Amino acid sequence: MTDTEPKTADEHREDGAPQEAADAPVVPSATTDPPPVVEFKGVTKTYSAGKKNAFTAIRDINFRVEDRPDTGEFVAVLGPSGCGKSTLLRLIAGLKPQHPATEGEVLVDGEQVEGPGPDRGMVFQDYTSFDNRTVLDNVAFGLECRGTGGEEREARSREWIGRVGLDVDKDADKYPYQLSGGMRQRVAIARSLVLHPRIILMDEPFGALDPMTRFRMQDLLVGLWRHLEATVFFVTHSIEEAVYLGERIYLLSSSPGTILQEIEVPPPDRPAQEMQREASFVDTVFGIRETIERLEIEAEATNG
Repeated sequence: MTDTEPKTADEHREDGAPQEAADAPVVPSATTDPPPVVEFKGVTKTYSAGKKNAFTAIRDINFRVEDRPDTGEFVAVLGPSGCGKSTLLRLIAGLKPQHPATEGEVLVDGEQVEGPGPDRGMVFQDYTSFDNRTVLDNVAFGLECRGTGGEEREARSREWIGRVGLDVDKDADKYPYQLSGGMRQRVAIARSLVLHPRIILMDEPFGALDPMTRFRMQDLLVGLWRHLEATVFFVTHSIEEAVYLGERIYLLSSSPGTILQEIEVPPPDRPAQEMQREASFVDTVFGIRETIERLEIEAEATNG
């Protein structure tokens, strides 16, 4: 073989290393799975830590919600009163004083939560509209803060006013005091979702509504979630609401809250009133209710 002839792959270099191992190009590894949308690693939150009045709301919370492109996931959070459900939600949102965690890590897309961000939208139980702004201006508020141009801001806001079931022509110029409770909550939802957050955080948003309005809002929310293909965390005291809306339910223990059970339930594929009459639905609700009642009795006995 002459010096100009190429060497075969199994020939060795002068230093003894196989030619193939030494000179072969690096082959890129297979695409890695994306990080979880939200992950808690050993998360504990103690208010007034180190003081006499210290109170631990949640302790050693661990879970991960995987990325589900083109669908998202609906996660409901249930548990006895005072078990830390809202604390968990606000840690994801990065809201003080719940944020930061006393111990552990709260991760969104694999990154430590440092504070609120546009990738997370929050809807509270209280009607959080600005009294001095019209419905249109309330819905447009986040877009305005983001610097979205006037024409686009108005067009997108009007679109979402319609998406949440309000009459754009009749309701856009009204002020919050002119709206019913259900209508004000629709405005709050539109203001959050017009920003297309990847994660939607809802803290008992329908708790103050009458039963019929609540059914309608549940059905509305299912449609909006599927449109946005987002991941939803939904805190509620209503077991029926959690079982209807959720695909997964985290059941928290009495304070300090830990995840007692993770329950998978069928996704909502029929109207709320219809699905909640079915025997399998009722059985699931009663099973969870018995667990929560037992936890509350145990907590009273411990604290009493």
